[in-house]
Amino acid sequence: MRKRWIFSAVGAVAGGTVAYVLKDEERRNQLKEKAKRLQDNWTQPDHEDMPIEEAGKPELDQHENSKMVYEGSQFGVQYYNELTEKEREILERSNRENQTAKS
Repeated sequence: MRKRWIFSAVGAVAGGTVAYVLKDEERRNQLKEKAKRLQDNWTQPDHEDMPIEEAGKPELDQHENSKMVYEGSQFGVQYYNELTEKEREILERSNRENQTAKS
């Protein structure tokens, strides 16, 4: 009950403040300009700063791969684990061969 009253009071104060600020046309225009500048800053494409232009949008270019990743595919993780396991086996074999050659 008390929280509802507090939220209502905060909403009423916020609404009154907005109405007061927007009452004056000059303030309203200033607020519109600030909002427009803020929106322009957020919506400017960041790709202008990127050195790689060929990156594209992989979510559109490789739809099936994106879909697998989105669905939680573990293929990439399994593939990486298998490669690292094979590399570890190769290293162990070469270490054993080196140890037997030294003996």
